[in-house]
Amino acid sequence: MKPFAITLDVGTSLANHTGSWRNERPVYLDRLPPCNAACPAGENIQAWLYHAEEGDYHAAWQEIMQHNPMPAIMGRVCYHACEGACNRGKVDEAVGIHAVERFLGDEAQKKGWTVDCASPSGKNVLVIGAGPSGLSAAYHLARLGHAVTIHEAGPFSGGMMRFGIPKYRLPREVLDAEVQRILDMGVTLKVDSKVDDIQALMKDGGFDACFVAVGAHLAKRANIPAGDASHILDAVSMLRGMETEAEPPLLGRRVVVYGGGNTAVDVARTAKRLGASEALIVYRRTREQMPAHDFEMEEAEEEGVLVHWLRTIKQIEDTTFTVEKMALNDDGWPEPTGEFETIEADTLVLALGQDVDTSFLEKVPGVNIAKDGVVDVDETMMTGCDGIFAGGDMVPAERTVTVAVGHGKKAARNIDAYLRRFRYKPPPKHEVAEFENLNSWYYTDADQRVQPALDLIRRQTTFQEVLGGLDETNALFEARRCLSCGNCFECDNCYGVCPDNAVIKLGPGKRFEFNYDYCKGCGMCVAECPCGAIKMVPEEN
Repeated sequence: MKPFAITLDVGTSLANHTGSWRNERPVYLDRLPPCNAACPAGENIQAWLYHAEEGDYHAAWQEIMQHNPMPAIMGRVCYHACEGACNRGKVDEAVGIHAVERFLGDEAQKKGWTVDCASPSGKNVLVIGAGPSGLSAAYHLARLGHAVTIHEAGPFSGGMMRFGIPKYRLPREVLDAEVQRILDMGVTLKVDSKVDDIQALMKDGGFDACFVAVGAHLAKRANIPAGDASHILDAVSMLRGMETEAEPPLLGRRVVVYGGGNTAVDVARTAKRLGASEALIVYRRTREQMPAHDFEMEEAEEEGVLVHWLRTIKQIEDTTFTVEKMALNDDGWPEPTGEFETIEADTLVLALGQDVDTSFLEKVPGVNIAKDGVVDVDETMMTGCDGIFAGGDMVPAERTVTVAVGHGKKAARNIDAYLRRFRYKPPPKHEVAEFENLNSWYYTDADQRVQPALDLIRRQTTFQEVLGGLDETNALFEARRCLSCGNCFECDNCYGVCPDNAVIKLGPGKRFEFNYDYCKGCGMCVAECPCGAIKMVPEEN
């Protein structure tokens, strides 16, 4: 049957085509959800949330695995930039994306879900480093059908996920299970296998390409005058010792941590768990300038970690630390004041950042190492040496697990193209779906489901995981809070409000199209689209 508006007599809309006088027309489009745009790993977050809100958790997990091979890890340690960008945060609270991702990752481990690989390509790829970037690259290369061998200098896989992130944030059984799934795909892992000569190893091993992803394991030092009796450690060595030594490091009852990043916070929280009655962070800037994430600092303060802001350590004599006070200048940066105070502590832990050991790359022709110790790569992540790629902490970028995982995926796609002799071209990105594009009054308030936290006593005395996970009911609720920003979810609003019946339904999953013979360009469909999947464009002449 024809819509009512076009069954009228000749002389009305059927004959005159009510859109003949419009100067703008509506078009359907897909906009890029802000969560997707903000994800360093390139996950299609909205797509897997859609599957999760339908209760199809396996399909949701499979969608994540197109981009990120370790969702149970990322759901715990990612700093979820996606949630900072989430438009839902302007309605009530951002969708708990990381909590749902963790739930899906845990479900996959419980149920033994696996992924399929392409047919063998006959190509062999060497990966140096079994951290997040190397593991990600190995996973994606294996899925593409290539044989992968990882050489890891340390005794265990995981890189800084194991040696830099404490167990209370990332349980080791979770880490081990995610790594094992990658190895079960046919990836070979060789631990205690430090690489000194890449080109010789590639030639002897018959490798067609190489991805170098060595983590930043070298601690930066500070020039602080100190007596021989002073007990000074670096954060990397201390956290590494928690994994490799039979006994945890002896820190004493009073511990000072020098630095302001997430590693400094992790060390202070670890010190409390090792029995320190006082864990004090000394930082030369203010709370607002501190690079550590707010939620990390808030959890640390709950556990009794103290902070001395605007302070620098000038000298150490036995257990006495001389600290100089700082003050902000007119530009907001700290300057010395000449005022001093003393702190008593048993141990100083330096958490001033890390560098990458790139010495083994210096002999590789064409590889350029910048002054700041990172490796120059082109847009495909290839170094100046043909067939050798690099990523993770080794290249200029933010040093996080999520960024490293994204580098591994990007490198794998470009290595695959290199091996198959074509150039990979990423698909073009749509415009971002801004909050102003949405019709938010269609969505009711629904506060974020909070993950359960371990009680404070156990947080201070054990390495049990601090945050619990969502259960199936909560995960389903949280996924359904997604606004589907910028992408039609077939709510039928445009179909229902169009005064000229110019919207045509194409069937479930096929969305809609406009019949421009009857559209007069009134824009009601744009105004009433909840997710901003329609916009007005100038009429074609």
